[in-house]
Amino acid sequence: MTLLEHIQIETGPNPTAAIIWMHGLGADGNDFVPLVQELDYTGLPAIRFVFPHAQTMPVTINGGYVMRAWYDITGAELTRREDESGLRESQRQIEALIAREKERGIPASKIILAGFSQGCAMTLQTGLRHPEKLAGMLCLSGYLPLADKTAAEHTPESLQVPIFMAHGRQDPVVPFIRAEQSRDALKSLGYQVEWHEYMMQHSLCIEEVRDINAWLRKVLA
Repeated sequence: MTLLEHIQIETGPNPTAAIIWMHGLGADGNDFVPLVQELDYTGLPAIRFVFPHAQTMPVTINGGYVMRAWYDITGAELTRREDESGLRESQRQIEALIAREKERGIPASKIILAGFSQGCAMTLQTGLRHPEKLAGMLCLSGYLPLADKTAAEHTPESLQVPIFMAHGRQDPVVPFIRAEQSRDALKSLGYQVEWHEYMMQHSLCIEEVRDINAWLRKVLA
C-alpha cells in the first residue's frame, strides 16, 4: 500500500516515540503542526509527529464538494448511514503508517494515535481494532464511529490502551451529547477513558493543550 502523503516533525534526534495525528474534515496535515510548538517536552522522549493528509473525495453533507476527508458524511446526524467502506479504507491507511513507524524502530507500545473531529473518529476506528497495545489514543472533539460494531471488533490488546477524550460543551459540529455517548460506550466495554470538557466550540483551547501535555507525560515518560 502506498503511504498517505504526510508531514513529519521530530522533537529530537533518534525519536523513540511517535504520534500519528489525523486532521478534521476539509483540513490537511498542516492543521495541527502549530501545536508541536505549543507543547512542553520536558521529561518526554524525542517524538516523531506524523501528520497525514487524508485523500480527497466528494462529501455529501457539503453538497458533494471534493475535499480532504477520511470518509463521507451523509448528514448532520453523523452516525446515521455511516460510510463504513470509507472508514475501513482509511483505517487500513493509518495501519500502514503504524507499520512504517514499527519498521523504523518504534514499537507499538510507544505509538499514539491522535485526531480531531473526523480524525478523532479515525483514531478510535483504528486504535480499538489494533492487535497490539498502543501507547494511547488522543481523541479531540469527535465521536465513536460504527459504534454498533465496536463490541464485536475491538481487540483485547486495545482494552489496555489509555484514552484521552476532550470535547467542547458548545460544539455545534459534533454535539456534546454525541461525545458523551461515545465515552459511555467505551467505558461500558471496559476502556479507561480520561474525560475532559471545556467551554468552547469545535476547536482547541489553552487549558486543553495543558491537559494534553500532562497526559503525554503519563503515557510516554
